[in-house]
Amino acid sequence: MIKAILIFNNHGKPRLSKFYQPYSVDTQQPIIRETLHLVSKRYENVCNFLEGSLLIGNKLIYRHYASLYFVFCVHSSESELGILELIQVFVETLDKYFKNVCELDLIFHKSEAGLVGAPARAVSAIKNINLPEIPRNNNIDDIGIKVPNLPSFR
Repeated sequence: MIKAILIFNNHGKPRLSKFYQPYSVDTQQPIIRETLHLVSKRYENVCNFLEGSLLIGNKLIYRHYASLYFVFCVHSSESELGILELIQVFVETLDKYFKNVCELDLIFHKSEAGLVGAPARAVSAIKNINLPEIPRNNNIDDIGIKVPNLPSFR
């Protein structure tokens, strides 16, 4: 179970936070600060998951891309590798949507329903693609290709 998704930059500025547990705003701020402290002080050559803080508990699984940390706070029963793959897919989706996503995209587009409305816009874009009509009811004899008689290997 995912409890929270936090994205912050190298300087410790939260860029996006979404909590899936009912935490008050007064509780969310210390969670963000403690998560930032735990993740940002880690070396680059260590694993990308660690035991969570006392406030949020459980596990913190993160990836560091360019100037952003993507942190998922999850229940202890979640698969670390599965969540790392989920973060990878999340970042790739953002990258495709924003065409080379950067920190500014998260700051300025989230207020324009950029992240919330992305799935609906993706579906409408696919519906509006002009694909050529697929030929139907074609007979193989209509193609006009002669296939030589091949020897039988019995």
